[in-house]
Amino acid sequence: MAKKGKAYLEERKKVEPGKSYPIREAVELVVSTGRAKFDETVDIAVRLGVNPKHADQMVRGSVVLPNGLGKTVRVLVFAKGEKEREAVEAGADYAGSDDLIDKIKDGWLEFDRVVATPDMMGTVGKLGKILGPRGLMPNPKVGTVTFDVKQAVTELKAGQVEFRVDKAGIVHSPVGKVSFGVDKLVENILALIETTIKLKPASSKGTYLKNISLATTMGPGIKVDAVDVRNSLRAV
Repeated sequence: MAKKGKAYLEERKKVEPGKSYPIREAVELVVSTGRAKFDETVDIAVRLGVNPKHADQMVRGSVVLPNGLGKTVRVLVFAKGEKEREAVEAGADYAGSDDLIDKIKDGWLEFDRVVATPDMMGTVGKLGKILGPRGLMPNPKVGTVTFDVKQAVTELKAGQVEFRVDKAGIVHSPVGKVSFGVDKLVENILALIETTIKLKPASSKGTYLKNISLATTMGPGIKVDAVDVRNSLRAV
């Protein structure tokens, strides 16, 4: 096990072992632990009451965070003709077809998110071994395979995050930067959890939101009271 640094251990003392904090208190605490020299990202981990081994309990989706992610998102769009022009006008960093596919095959990966029109997927599918492992493959379930490239690009640029439950039944996602402050981070967190709740599989039984935790890039994990999160969503 890697040895933790002095700064981490000092911040860890602020967190009461085993305690689950109300959402706002948890965010205040996570912001206070973000003491690195750079603007740390705040990440969330939500353990769900699902069994991802069953296809009908796979939770996957996307949400546009109200306050974005605090970083520039480079968007690539696979499209032709009018849709390519639409993508460029919407703010896509790169748009094209065979030319971009050839560049990617040659090792170019200077982009963060990928959109494709449905008619391009037969060709884009050839990049599956390159884009798939990096989580960059367009997917209709999260709105990145679409003819409405304007909306897709706009949402990605605005801070849309894509999430998918892992083998352990946990959803991981960034929710902003420490510099956002408490209010904006709470808004982003609630937006993501609300979307996750809406995607609850019909076959999922018992408690759906099991555990929630927050942490900065370099900071300790902080447990969040799932009941308080639900109450906060009802109050919105």
